[in-house]
Amino acid sequence: MVKLNILGDPEAAIVEQNEVDKNAMGGTELMKYALYDKLPKNLLEKFQIIPSRFRGLEKGKTPIHWVHDLALDPEMEHLKDKGWERFAGIVCVSHWQKQQIENYLGVPPSAMHVLQNAIKPIAPHEKPDPDECVNIIYHTTPHRGLELLVPVMDWIDEQLPDVNWHLDVYSSFGIYGWKQRDKQYEGLFQRIKDHPKMTYHGFVPNEEVHEALQKAHIFALPSIWPETSCIALIEAMSARCICVHSSLAALPETAANWTLQYDFTEDMKDHASRHALTLADAIRLANEPNMIERLNMQKAYVDGFYGWEVRSKQWEVFLTSLSGK
Repeated sequence: MVKLNILGDPEAAIVEQNEVDKNAMGGTELMKYALYDKLPKNLLEKFQIIPSRFRGLEKGKTPIHWVHDLALDPEMEHLKDKGWERFAGIVCVSHWQKQQIENYLGVPPSAMHVLQNAIKPIAPHEKPDPDECVNIIYHTTPHRGLELLVPVMDWIDEQLPDVNWHLDVYSSFGIYGWKQRDKQYEGLFQRIKDHPKMTYHGFVPNEEVHEALQKAHIFALPSIWPETSCIALIEAMSARCICVHSSLAALPETAANWTLQYDFTEDMKDHASRHALTLADAIRLANEPNMIERLNMQKAYVDGFYGWEVRSKQWEVFLTSLSGK
């Protein structure tokens, strides 16, 4: 693929190890509250379901570790050296993550179970006419590739001068209660605010993001952060967005071949080039009948596979099987 002159060397994403704020409303927290709401209370009270961060065991309850982190995350170190044996089961959110935990932490496959993430499907809706304006959205934290996307959009503006587009950015570490982490991105956020074709929204409730997804035609994710799964991608697919993203980590598994995916590269200039060319193709296809039909099928797949109606029943079967042991 042609390497375009889109950007210089971006700053490396700095990821500090922080305790998740008690008021955080990221993907893990939304998943936890949704699951607790859907499981039978008489079944749920038998288990201690521990999402992500392990801080100790409760007496009288069967412990289940529901892992969302990367295998190499320090928060996962406690599983090494048979630390996994303290749990009745370890639930992974993707097969990719399960394989990583097996490879790097030595947890045997028999101790792990894969129950993928789930969402409340985006409500049926009609998209605005992309011939009038192609609406593009980025709705995840900034360290997942926002610093690549902004210069890519400048390139799109130069190369496709006849295309009217707008980028809406919903991105802040405030979703985890880590507003201080936004400081290193303040210059990038200001660049978005100053751009006539971009709007920076920061952190807003998930319901507002769902409304924005109903108006969006394309979800742009030049991902440079390895995902164990990607709820933002799942939601965008449910909203019938053309999803443009790299093949890093669990993204191919999450997307299940419905998206416009390009091969990940650690060379950031090359990555920006690949994303730009794929995004330009997505813009071209935004109003094509075949693409519209494909997006309808994409939504049907995602709503059926990732919907809570299905996943909560799988959790119920899983926990019931353990409660009988």
